[in-house]
Amino acid sequence: MMPNTTKTIGLAGAIAIGIGGMVGGGIFAVLGEAVSLSHGATPLAFLFGGIIALMTALSYARLAVAFPGPGGTVIYIDSAFGNNLASGSVNLMLWLSYLVTIALYAVAFGAYAHTFFPLESALLHHVLISLAIILPTLINLVSSAFVSRSETFIVGMKLLLLALIILASAPYIDAEPLSPSHWGAFPTIIAAGMIIFVAYEGFELIANASADIKAPERTLPRALVGSVLIVIVLYILIGVVTVSTVPEATLEKAKDYALAVAAEPALGHTGFLLVAVAALLATFSAINATIYGNARLGYTLAKEGRLPEAFDRERRNEPYVGVLATMALGIVIANTINLTEIAIIGSAGFLLIFALVNAAALKLAGDIGSKPLLHLLALLLSAGALLMLLYRTWEENSAAVMIFAGFIAVSVLFELLYGRLVRGHFLDRPYR
Repeated sequence: MMPNTTKTIGLAGAIAIGIGGMVGGGIFAVLGEAVSLSHGATPLAFLFGGIIALMTALSYARLAVAFPGPGGTVIYIDSAFGNNLASGSVNLMLWLSYLVTIALYAVAFGAYAHTFFPLESALLHHVLISLAIILPTLINLVSSAFVSRSETFIVGMKLLLLALIILASAPYIDAEPLSPSHWGAFPTIIAAGMIIFVAYEGFELIANASADIKAPERTLPRALVGSVLIVIVLYILIGVVTVSTVPEATLEKAKDYALAVAAEPALGHTGFLLVAVAALLATFSAINATIYGNARLGYTLAKEGRLPEAFDRERRNEPYVGVLATMALGIVIANTINLTEIAIIGSAGFLLIFALVNAAALKLAGDIGSKPLLHLLALLLSAGALLMLLYRTWEENSAAVMIFAGFIAVSVLFELLYGRLVRGHFLDRPYR
């Protein structure tokens, strides 16, 4: 057998994919939420979310080695649970969850962009949010490679800037705001870690690139675990700097662009501007990449009969129907749901999907050469985190929980009706 010479991604490249996926727009969007919810325990909240991500990354590592290819999450769940209502519903739920992340990044883009304008204006805010989705959509329709070619530069710039903030702020760190007297109830801290969990979404992109990774049996586990560990440390340090150098009242007023405010004690207004510009580039790039990926997920699902045929229509090798549908729904979500609710819905969506991936790894443990106990623990942690998130946020933000439940209902109802009436896959026929 001839060796596969098409594998071009080494360990460093794979780690960069994971870090770039996680440190996309998430940290710029949810840092203020983290502080407002967990106060002095913000670093601990990021740690709790990171532990769930790390355990799930181990499941992805085993599954990606066993099932290489771009299908990723969809393939893992289908391989474990077959062709049925539950696994089919997850496909649409995954597509909707990526829509929510686009909305999250767009709201963050709008908040940081608004800081360059002297006047407060609700209309301007919505215009900026909408432009954050419309412009990347046009790029995807005309030349989707434009921003992707600059992704490495943008990821490197973000990491350098975050490192600069951490190092420059070190002399200004005050341990007192981090003390347990400023924490609050322990269950609330855990719930806060789950609300901001969406900041860890993105490490699974390494698994999607598994077919192009050199020595995947060795590289995939190292890249998945390594990228999550690096981001955990990065988020904890950012949390420490933010809480210990900026008064909480100041952060509360600037919750939507808290990271820019966190740069001011050490770097002054120049630091604020640098972070704001970096946030615009980061969120714009993340929106572009997510539109690209989500449109192709819809295209793949449509090709296999899981979504309507319209989603597999192409123009100049671009699945334009999927791109336009992603744009339209993303704009609606971003302009009608506030940042806190978007973070909750996004985190809940990925906790649910990651719980199912962990369940898939548990069921396939014998086939993928893994230890069932590891995946059982990951399943319990991710499922338990989801339940705690929904329970703890019901009283204060029942709307977000209801919207999340609506997403699940839409996914199940669509699969039930479309799958039975159009595709007919409940007759135990395979998708392909």
